[in-house]
This record gives sequence, C-alpha cells and structure tokens, in this order.
Amino acid sequence: MSATMTLCLQSAAHGEEIAGVTSFVGTDASGSFGILPGCARFMTVLGYGLSRYRDADGRWCHLACPGAVLYFAADRLTLNTRRYLRDHDYDRISGLLSGQLAREEEELRSLRQNVQNLEQQLLRRLRQLDRWQA
Repeated sequence: MSATMTLCLQSAAHGEEIAGVTSFVGTDASGSFGILPGCARFMTVLGYGLSRYRDADGRWCHLACPGAVLYFAADRLTLNTRRYLRDHDYDRISGLLSGQLAREEEELRSLRQNVQNLEQQLLRRLRQLDRWQA
C-alpha cells in the first residue's frame, strides 16, 4: 500500500498531475467523503463547490469547480470538470468560487435558457409551416 496518490485534474482548457497527495476530501450528493491512498476503487459526481487535498508538504490545497466526475483506482485520483481553480489560501479560493465561478455558472444557465427558448420557437414555426403545406 502506497502512502501517497496522484491527483489528475482535467478540464476543458488544461490538465495537470499532482504527485504526493496524501488525502482528498470532497462532497457529492450523499455528503462529505474522504479518500486515502490504498482505498478501494471509487467513482462519484462532485457537486458545485470546494474540495481539498493534502499535498506532499502536508498543506491543504483547495479546489473550486462547478461539479466534476471523480474516479479513484490504483492510487490515481482523476477529476474531470469543465473548469477548476486551485489555491492553498481558503479565503482567496472561496472568494473566487462565489465570484468568478458563480458568474460563469449564471451565464451558462442563461445561455441554456436562451437555447431552450430558440428551440421552442423553432418547433412552433415548423408546426406552422407543416400546417400550411397540408
């Protein structure tokens, strides 16, 4: 059993590997959980918010993301997400989470709503055209 694991962070823009991770704490739909090196295979979906891991120097590093798929096997912890931010300073990362990521999520919700409205208008128009041709 290894005393450390490797954290693989992958987003739409970039990816990185962090060796020497000694523990990870995250939150999914069932609540808060922790992963240690040598644990059994595990997979879950992280919710919007903060997770953290302890690095090789024993310091906590915080991860902010708008949700992620987490997979752990053979001391390799992989997080796949659209976007993430990481920082050792809790106050700074929580400020970024409530500011930058929250704005991005709101813009994404607005964009989804606009696309949904366009789809509905297109379907109405197609039904009208179908009636005229019949």
